[in-house]
Amino acid sequence: MAFLLALLIKALLVQAFWIPSESMERTLLINDRVLVNKVVYHFRDVHRGEIVVFNGKGTGFDHAESIVPKPTNVVSRFIRGAQGLLGLGAPSETDFIKRVIAVGGDTVACCDAEGRVTVNGHPLDEPYVYQNDYQHFGPVKVPKGYLWVMGDHRGASSDARQNGPIPQSKVVGRAFVRVWPLSRFGFLGVPTKTFSGIPSAASVPGSATPTPAAMAPSAQVGSSSGPPPLASLVVLAAVPVWRARRRGDWRTVPVGGPPLSRRRGSP
Repeated sequence: MAFLLALLIKALLVQAFWIPSESMERTLLINDRVLVNKVVYHFRDVHRGEIVVFNGKGTGFDHAESIVPKPTNVVSRFIRGAQGLLGLGAPSETDFIKRVIAVGGDTVACCDAEGRVTVNGHPLDEPYVYQNDYQHFGPVKVPKGYLWVMGDHRGASSDARQNGPIPQSKVVGRAFVRVWPLSRFGFLGVPTKTFSGIPSAASVPGSATPTPAAMAPSAQVGSSSGPPPLASLVVLAAVPVWRARRRGDWRTVPVGGPPLSRRRGSP
């Protein structure tokens, strides 16, 4: 009964994750354990400043360096699988944990004159950042339904700066408490001072164009070669008519089709 209850809780409500890398130092250290709320985002959207676990498969993170080595033999695979069922072991090779810096519609960039990341032109004072590398990017407009995520250890994090934004649908849940080791127990809240005062995306003048390096390959979402502008169609349609008028041939020539009518008196 206890085992089945643990499986049910892990599958639907809360899951434990082990931190295997340094990308979120000093907020999360290697070998820390966190609990992830898997229910909250079924009722609301992700907010800026929250720490989320997401599945990188099918995103720009799909090609990121794997930080969890695969099991090398049958015994280790069985142990990894049993731990995974209970949410007590290592995450899968495609699970990542990062902090949400910007949400869909936001324009994010780095850096301002003081080396800070800006969201919709508002500079962020980020006291949680460790070893900032001041990597320049953007401005990038985050597509609707996507998230711009970054690690707190900026100098050792492969994040949206290299891999592009992630779909919100890839988020597993919100990491809300650090439970192990006991000496580091603490809740993972949103730094209110950092993310308050950010203007709405609609108030940002102009529209930023995503930078290829930061947005590839996930920036291709929503970008397509749609139909040509109406003005172009008018010009294309007018050219054959103008040429026919000069020759005295008053045929009406539609673009991409046979003549609709012929000059009076022609067969």
